[in-house]
Amino acid sequence: QVQLVEAGGGLVQAGGSVRLSCAASGSIFSINAMGWYRQAPGKQRELVAAITSGDNTNYADSVKGRFTISRDNAKNTVYLQMNSLKPEDTAVYYCYAAVQLTVRLSPYDYWGQGTQVTVSS
Repeated sequence: QVQLVEAGGGLVQAGGSVRLSCAASGSIFSINAMGWYRQAPGKQRELVAAITSGDNTNYADSVKGRFTISRDNAKNTVYLQMNSLKPEDTAVYYCYAAVQLTVRLSPYDYWGQGTQVTVSS
């Protein structure tokens, strides 16, 4: 019904920048919150950043001032601009979208497949 396709990521040196994107497609009535989680090896998945349909944003303390989340509602796409990257940012990054399929249904979270970001020191 709904697919989230991520792009971006890869290998980058410490101090560098990467931009992730995540496009939602399918039978979508509306999208509420969108955002990004990450999971490093041996660690729990953690919220990185989120953005509401009204463009209110929320960031993990560890990325404040370095990462910027944005969205293009016309394209059902969320972006994560990551600057001043550190080795500890290395993780698989997952996007999510709280999608409302019809006006009668409550939003349901859909997830992307994940994209690896590796920051070398």
